[in-house]
Amino acid sequence: METEIYLDWNATTPPHPRVLEAMQKAARDAWGNPSSVHAAGRRARAVLEETREAVAGLLELHPRDVLFCSGGTEANNLALRSAPGLATSRIEHPSVIRVAELLSGQGRPVEWLPVPASGRIEPDAVGEVLSRLPTGSVVALMAANHETGVIQPVAEVAERVHAAGARLHVDAVQALAKLPPEQWRMADSIALAGHKMRGPKGIGVLAWRGLAPEPLLLGGSQERGLRPGTPDAALAAGLGAALELALDGPARYQQLAVLRDELESELSAFAEPNGADAPRLPHVSNQSFRGWRGDELVAALDLCGVRVSSGSACSAGSSEPSGVISAMLGRERGSSALRVSLGDGSARPQLRRAIDAFLRVLGGRDSSV
Repeated sequence: METEIYLDWNATTPPHPRVLEAMQKAARDAWGNPSSVHAAGRRARAVLEETREAVAGLLELHPRDVLFCSGGTEANNLALRSAPGLATSRIEHPSVIRVAELLSGQGRPVEWLPVPASGRIEPDAVGEVLSRLPTGSVVALMAANHETGVIQPVAEVAERVHAAGARLHVDAVQALAKLPPEQWRMADSIALAGHKMRGPKGIGVLAWRGLAPEPLLLGGSQERGLRPGTPDAALAAGLGAALELALDGPARYQQLAVLRDELESELSAFAEPNGADAPRLPHVSNQSFRGWRGDELVAALDLCGVRVSSGSACSAGSSEPSGVISAMLGRERGSSALRVSLGDGSARPQLRRAIDAFLRVLGGRDSSV
């Protein structure tokens, strides 16, 4: 829609034309079952393996340790469900938090890391909780937060984790194409998702060093028997094209910082930024708006053609306060939180129209309420 102003790029990104072109070509030429040994199957297999090798190269891993799955949620589950012990925090993605709660309910040791007001986990706190967990436990830490954009100290945490004989799992879904991979690829396992970087929905990656994950599903021998089911070469082709675009993504996204800062400055009379005291991704602004509930403000802006969110897209439909902001700053700030996330298609004229919509909506209510 020409009048739509899409500022929810952390929820999903529009597939890039090069991604769509690659998928259409694979759907036409590589539609066979990749497990079949005949020519049609070999063409599909070649597409899968080309993308697998591209992921492996980016992460500096062996291609055999790159597993295709449905997305970040499945990748996080695969990485964590068999952990003998787990340390994580309440600012992680729901696919990590729910697994931690499940493991705790099963009697496995789970430690919850303290969350500072900055939203940036303290490496020393990780070392402290690991002393209470069994050897071989896993620490789950996202590279960059999905709601605030706060960048986590992955390298410093990795030092503590490995010194304790534990493993580090990094959810890099929001970091790929926004941060240089050397900032987070030292993890023992890594989750990625195509649709957060202008690739297709329905495909993601779990990659690891050393110990392979235990399968969640039982079936055939696809993906080394770790993820049975017939993989889609068209989705893999789209992921491969998105990875090529991601290589210079950090430089492109850095240019959006000036727009993010302009937005926060224009709305400072109505809102307080969340996570602004820590290093952040340059395209994300999370703010709590005085006198508003986040979901109400999202609905009001939607009527003006501005698409934003009040929390993780995986928690959509819930009127509960943002779990991330509540963990950082309390439920009141969590209830009034709203996320704006910019992307490749964001430009200053579009942002100015969005700011005008914000001011029209916010001006209709006394911010001192």
